[in-house]
Amino acid sequence: MVFLYISLGVLALLFALYIFLVAPSGRRKKTAEFFSGQSKYAHRGLHGGEVPENSLAAFELACRAGYGIELDVHVTADNQLVVFHDDTLTRMCGVDEKTESKTLAELQALTLGGTGEHIPSFREVLDLIDGRAPLIVEIKGTSMSNMRVCELTAQMLDGYGGKYCIEAFNPLYVRWWKKNRKSIVRGQLSNKMKKEDSGQPPFVNFLLENMLLSFLARPDFLAYCAGNRKQPSFRFARALGGYPVAWTIRTQEDLETVKTGFKAIIFENVRP
Repeated sequence: MVFLYISLGVLALLFALYIFLVAPSGRRKKTAEFFSGQSKYAHRGLHGGEVPENSLAAFELACRAGYGIELDVHVTADNQLVVFHDDTLTRMCGVDEKTESKTLAELQALTLGGTGEHIPSFREVLDLIDGRAPLIVEIKGTSMSNMRVCELTAQMLDGYGGKYCIEAFNPLYVRWWKKNRKSIVRGQLSNKMKKEDSGQPPFVNFLLENMLLSFLARPDFLAYCAGNRKQPSFRFARALGGYPVAWTIRTQEDLETVKTGFKAIIFENVRP
């Protein structure tokens, strides 16, 4: 009987520890208020065909269509900010170099996907959107611990009059916003992580996909890959009050599958 009590006690402690690790912020009302005016966000702008992702043209189209906008921010070699998704320039610009190794001027001399669109600075994008659409700003970076991209992004957004929130895969980035910009709604991105996608060892991927590092940042919303929505960790964190946001919806079928379980969506290639 003593062994049974001890076993039950250990299980209870482990369950309490798990809740502590994965619990979100609890600011569900504040987060719901942010997404209440707009629950549909164009992934990297409204792009396709001759309009490349994360371009000024894509953001203008999203504004005109009445959607919110999700975009990505990288820091440059000269401590400027550009709106660009990949860690390297290969896919979008045909240049086999790292995005963060280039200066702003060097990056803006490149074109996106063989079009006439250039890599925009974050300042250009904010000036173009000018509060016409709410923003989900994804903080990108190749370093887990260098917070310079967070600092620069926050400084620029401090002077922006439009509505925005932030998100990141790196929980240390999300934690920076928790500590330094507490009023801003913040989200933790996650999915079933793969080493080739994240560049992290399997143990780190396990922690990230199961949101076992949420205690560092206490995110307000959980931006989870819609295809992995049945992951027990996501379901549990959602049950604890994490506001669920689906990424990235690409087909009409995807739209149907996320009608339940998610409060907001990030989409591309389909018009919700």
